[in-house]
Amino acid sequence: MSGTVIELKSGDGFRFNALHVPAKGARKGGLVLVQEIFGVNSYMIEACERFAAEGYEVLAPSMFDRQKKGFATESHSPEAIAEGGGYARANGLDNAMADIAACIAELEAPVFITGFCYGGSMAYLAACQLEGLSAASGYYGSLVPGAKDQAPKCPTIVHFGQHDAHIPMDGVRAFEQARRDVPVYVYDAGHGFARRRSDDYDAHADDLAFRRTLDLFNQAAADAGF
Repeated sequence: MSGTVIELKSGDGFRFNALHVPAKGARKGGLVLVQEIFGVNSYMIEACERFAAEGYEVLAPSMFDRQKKGFATESHSPEAIAEGGGYARANGLDNAMADIAACIAELEAPVFITGFCYGGSMAYLAACQLEGLSAASGYYGSLVPGAKDQAPKCPTIVHFGQHDAHIPMDGVRAFEQARRDVPVYVYDAGHGFARRRSDDYDAHADDLAFRRTLDLFNQAAADAGF
């Protein structure tokens, strides 16, 4: 692992950890990368390093430190899902937004955000509720369809799998109709298609979504004068 764990202070004074991975080569911007419900595990570390290789300085906050400091699991078992999902519900939206805001403040502009599953939902909601972001890209966030009445403050795209058993496509299509300002990309894949090395991984969908995310970030940075 090329990153180091640093400590940040949230808006309520709570101190939480975040993985910091420096940009490789010329820095294009800062990126807040929000975990799945399984914590900052090896899959999220790999995602951080992938963006860092493209020139982004990455912070991946440990989102459930209030519930269990440093929680991370490689398992996707029903027990792991229940544990991580319980921490997500217990943490609530206000704490999540406060911790993400602390990460945004820590990074030099331009700052972007992305996230996967739980993190995809948090990335979209952060784009709607927080200041200081230049663009957002959320992957298969189950809360996104229900947030169709919330407008992002920055250019934002979202990604879903056509065969995602956790996120009904009728909700995705309703979101797409309501939010004409947010490009919605649907892939011939299931949930977790960007999770490399997992059974859910789909290389074509992952590569396409990653390129679209980088294109968005690059264009937003240029439009903002960076």
